[in-house]
Amino acid sequence: MEKKILIFTDLDGTLLDYHTYSFKPALSALKELKKRKIPLIICTSKTRAEIEIYQKKLENHHPFISENGGAIFLPEDYLKKTSLGLKKCECIKRKDGYKVKELGTPYNILREKLFEITEKFSQKVKGFGDMSVKEIKKNYGLNSKEATLAKKREYDEPFYFVTSPDEDTLKRIQEKFYKIGLNMVKGGRLFHLTGGNDKGKATKILKKMYEKEWETKIKSIGLGDSLNDLPMLSEVDFPVLVKLHNGRYEEKIIKKLNPFLAKGIGAKGWNEAIIKILERIDEDEK
Repeated sequence: MEKKILIFTDLDGTLLDYHTYSFKPALSALKELKKRKIPLIICTSKTRAEIEIYQKKLENHHPFISENGGAIFLPEDYLKKTSLGLKKCECIKRKDGYKVKELGTPYNILREKLFEITEKFSQKVKGFGDMSVKEIKKNYGLNSKEATLAKKREYDEPFYFVTSPDEDTLKRIQEKFYKIGLNMVKGGRLFHLTGGNDKGKATKILKKMYEKEWETKIKSIGLGDSLNDLPMLSEVDFPVLVKLHNGRYEEKIIKKLNPFLAKGIGAKGWNEAIIKILERIDEDEK
């Protein structure tokens, strides 16, 4: 019986180049995944609207996880056996051709709590909800359409500190958010405020859905580059840490896990890691 494999991947700085958002260096590995019919699950801080663009560019028709685990989106006709068990499940919504498993806190509540908590520490922050499309386009290398889609947030608020809190203050702010059921995590470019959801919880749920559908245990590979990827990497069999755009690794992840360290930066490292791990799985199966 052929071993069933799942790939979970971050986008920015991982499958996509940090500066150009290109996945061209990963084309050979992507081609191999399609050849083997291995599902590629995008798991990112990006919005559903943003992910849909990359789903089309990648010709990828598998489920995806948006906004740091805020929701799992499954195409309506996907995982048919599992769907039978979801029909009566109140936690599954039908929306725009998807079955949606929502895990996150509504965006308006996140915005309210973001300012409420940071002001208690005399800190000033600015989130995507405060930025114009022009500002997002200028600061984060997106075009007008991409910047517009990035503002269509449902479960996650990216933000930065206008002030410069020290590490101790950041820790205390994180703890305060945690006490009210929210998470503040550091991504590749910005901080993110989410509900009790994270990439790991969503990854775990989706893995179970596939195991039920396929009626077998699976081998899972996860690829990321920054701290908000740690929960996802903790839930897979083969965690892969891709180099940051500065050529370094996120040391805090190395201390927590024993990940496969991709030699290249971004998509180049992604490509190399996928090929090597697939070869390792093939050897183990012989």
